[in-house]
Amino acid sequence: MTLTRFEKIALGIAGVTALGIGAFILLAPQAFYASYGITLGNDPNLRSELRAPAASLAAFGVLMLAGIMREKLSQVSIVAALTVFLAFPAGRLVGVIADGVPSGSVMGALVIELAIAGLCLLAFRRRLTPLDRDGRHVTAV
Repeated sequence: MTLTRFEKIALGIAGVTALGIGAFILLAPQAFYASYGITLGNDPNLRSELRAPAASLAAFGVLMLAGIMREKLSQVSIVAALTVFLAFPAGRLVGVIADGVPSGSVMGALVIELAIAGLCLLAFRRRLTPLDRDGRHVTAV
């Protein structure tokens, strides 16, 4: 599947963001969370529980970026970008409902995640519609 320039830009932004955040948490969880005003302490169990999904986030970021360079990976890269950047804000919104409004820095992360989700939805919207037997996108009537 050949990606448009806009799709490549969206995957690039999503990929760099996911890789950067995942790598930062993986390598320096205390510093990352301190930037949100969260103190982790020295609990190795907690740090392990934070590093594990961070490694997944970084790996998804690599996959998103790989889709820009390898045409065979572009479809799975799009799915990864949409999954990550729709799931993260969804999880934060559940947290707001269940726990209340978090700090401004956490809400700022939510805004950025929503912006990237919107960018991805806009960039990949034509790929989200079903195809007819002739390979054309089906549009609602």
